Amino acid sequence: MSTTNAESLRADSARVRARMLQAARDRIAAGELELPLNAVAKAAGVGVGTVYRHFPSRQVLLEALAAEGLAQVVAAAERAAAEPDVANGLAGLLRVVLEGQRTDPALAAVLATPEPAGPQTRDLVGALTVAVDRLLRRARADGVIRSDVTAGDLQALLCGLQHAVQVSGAPTGERYLDVLLRGLRAHP
Repeated sequence: MSTTNAESLRADSARVRARMLQAARDRIAAGELELPLNAVAKAAGVGVGTVYRHFPSRQVLLEALAAEGLAQVVAAAERAAAEPDVANGLAGLLRVVLEGQRTDPALAAVLATPEPAGPQTRDLVGALTVAVDRLLRRARADGVIRSDVTAGDLQALLCGLQHAVQVSGAPTGERYLDVLLRGLRAHP
């Protein structure tokens, strides 16, 4: 096969993938979080086998939709871990994660999943864990948070906080975030 034909096939595959992702985004925007792959295929105008070749499971599809948001969360965690004022860094990171979860249902679903399905997501979650662990070590050492708070605790609390904001209909999660931050504080 010539280089031109191979490039053309890759470009066509990228366009098909983009259509499938857009179809999935549209379903999520309409409140349909289940994402049946056959419905995504139909909306994208492709066969279900094509969807499964690109996204072998619903979780892989969700991770593809959340990849950009997850990368932004990782960058925010790295900035927070380097922030001179560790309390501000922690609060800023929690705000970014909560807002990301609130506005991106795919990101919320991926952050609530205990084990990523795809290698890109595993790498991003690994980088997130490293940055959050570094932030928490600094926060514990500075007496900003309780000594028993773990990255897993923050993950679970933020998933719960996102749900509380969603259920309450609050325009932002600032009130709930304040309650969470007060509960994380180390007590003398």
